[in-house]
Amino acid sequence: MSKKIKLIWEFRGPSAEQTAKHHVIHLKEYMQIEKFDFEEANHSVINEFSAFAFLITNEDYLQKLRADLKPNKGQYYTPKTNE
Repeated sequence: MSKKIKLIWEFRGPSAEQTAKHHVIHLKEYMQIEKFDFEEANHSVINEFSAFAFLITNEDYLQKLRADLKPNKGQYYTPKTNE
């Protein structure tokens, strides 16, 4: 079983949230075109001038995703478990 990764694209400025939301649309389109499975593609707002889009998927796709989509950051992802 491959590890999960979370790739992050950061956006800044007064339109950061709208840009992050729009970027998520393109992330989902890309994953569908490439026929890559993914767990989640979404955005998060840090404050009124900072937001990010993220994609959670299998580590197997990392090299192609990095080359094609150029994320700002990446990290291993461990889902939170409800205890």
